[in-house]
Amino acid sequence: MDLVIKGGTIITSHSRYKADVYIKDEVIEAIGTDISVPGAEYVDATGKFVLPGAIDAHTHLEFPFNGTTSADDYLAGTRAAACGGVTTVFDFVVQRKGLGIRESVAPRDALCAPKACVDYSFHVALTDLTPEVLDEFADAAAAGLPSYKLFMVYKKDGLMMNDAAIYKALLRSKETGTLVAVHAENPDLIDANIDRFKAEGKLSAWYHYLSRPEDVEAEADIRAIHLAKMTGAPLYIVHLANARGMQAVRDAVNEGYQIYAETCPQYLNFTCDVYKREDGRNFVCSPPIKNQESQDALWRGIKDGYIQTVATDHCPFNQDQKDWGKDDFTKIPNGCMGIENLYPYMLSEANKGRISFEKVIELCAENPAQIFGCTTKGAIEPGKDADIVLYDPTMDFEVTVGNMHSDCDYTIWEGTKLNGYITDTYSRGRLVFKDGQFVGEPGWGHFIKCAPRS
Repeated sequence: MDLVIKGGTIITSHSRYKADVYIKDEVIEAIGTDISVPGAEYVDATGKFVLPGAIDAHTHLEFPFNGTTSADDYLAGTRAAACGGVTTVFDFVVQRKGLGIRESVAPRDALCAPKACVDYSFHVALTDLTPEVLDEFADAAAAGLPSYKLFMVYKKDGLMMNDAAIYKALLRSKETGTLVAVHAENPDLIDANIDRFKAEGKLSAWYHYLSRPEDVEAEADIRAIHLAKMTGAPLYIVHLANARGMQAVRDAVNEGYQIYAETCPQYLNFTCDVYKREDGRNFVCSPPIKNQESQDALWRGIKDGYIQTVATDHCPFNQDQKDWGKDDFTKIPNGCMGIENLYPYMLSEANKGRISFEKVIELCAENPAQIFGCTTKGAIEPGKDADIVLYDPTMDFEVTVGNMHSDCDYTIWEGTKLNGYITDTYSRGRLVFKDGQFVGEPGWGHFIKCAPRS
């Protein structure tokens, strides 16, 4: 059925204006004033903002980790996404030894396809960078998989890639129009800190933070940026959380290098003091949430344009899973929730005047679409997919586990008060969230084939 969203205020990364949006066959057909389409369904958006659906470029759904699996499967995670105005989700597939890129993705795609409530794509975390895998970069990109993550950490888990492997991947990415991302932390320093704290009997969640403090992340950020400079390849730094790393990104961008930085809402809203709380283990993620100086640096990076995306690193674990590490921080599964909180939190900060709504659209929709080659996503324009969010700037909302749509049995965002909230989410023109309720359908989401960089 044709759909016309009437009377709302459209916000892009560079403008806002009142207009109607005409949707036909899952795509935005036209934008204009007083649009009339015989037989169409009409939605009154008077007093609301009409926004592009957000893209969460960093999630870990049904993710095996340290002997368990993250609490949200593909159904629960994409359902929560829809209810938070996220209409495209990027999940990480971890390559197993001996498998190729497309070979690694195929079983995860088969698992996701019947459950996905919104559209999705994949990044591939490479752990076995053989010559054959390097050769596959071009063909994988042509198949819609042009982005690869390399861990600079998790050495004992067999996930870490050394500097030589990162260097080779960057060189190959430059040749093939693909994009290398890194999780930047120094594993040797982390292990040394953990050994010291365990010997001293210091095992609370606070020591998770102290084992991976600001400089442990910053050293790896700086090293990765140097490798990118050496190769001339673009580099994407996931979940940037520290001030010195932020400064290194600034310096490199100002020198003309293509360095993209992503941060996460938990780093923008909380500080490391959460690890001193009785429930501090619930906030354990890697890199950990850092100090106030780092949080301030991240907000400056956003305002000044040196952070290009905000994504969640959504990887929640239920309370009984987190409680494994109640008496030993090294046993806490790493990860926090956020897929349903990303867009509402950032929009609330805009509503409070901290940044502009235009900047939120840039960070959460337009930039990730452009960086990762989602050519039909990220903007309200004719020809784009009708991924549209209606937002009421006058609506107050308090986050509780009871009004979230994840399968996780708590939320680190409990009690967070937001100014303004999402009332409707459309995925390719289909209503999937309305006034607090999920109204979509598992299996609606499609795999999005991303384009390599030109």
